[in-house]
Amino acid sequence: MKRTIVSSLFSLAAMLSLPTLAQAEVTVNDPWVRATVPGQQATGAFMVLQSTDNAQLLGASSSLSKQVEVHEMAMENDVMRMRQVEKIELPAGKAVELKPGGYHIMILGLDKQVETGSSVDITLHIQNAAGQKEEVNVTAPVRALNSKPGQAHKGGHGH
Repeated sequence: MKRTIVSSLFSLAAMLSLPTLAQAEVTVNDPWVRATVPGQQATGAFMVLQSTDNAQLLGASSSLSKQVEVHEMAMENDVMRMRQVEKIELPAGKAVELKPGGYHIMILGLDKQVETGSSVDITLHIQNAAGQKEEVNVTAPVRALNSKPGQAHKGGHGH
């Protein structure tokens, strides 16, 4: 009996000393959403993502619309095309910029105008290197249609 208890204690101590699977910590910097004009049914969301561990952006959601997709702009046969992508790699320690003309989040099926000065809640769906899924909540301010990179309003939410 004594031997079983001691053996169990050693087994428990060994399990407790195993490394735990760390979750990737993804920070979000300079999030923003482009304002729309009346009747426009889609807009883009942009931000800079950085993960402490290898991870992937699998998708996003927003209370603004039921249809939110991760997109990429790319040249195909001398024509700039936008297409949906399954994921965006987030290499450990490297900033990944979602920007106009590159990777970005498309919010589709809008039924109302997205106006400058308001904000949009976006939930990013992340998968870490261990295959665990996480959510990162972001509040992105809405900027004017003619906003250029570098006219950023600092803020947002990191996780």
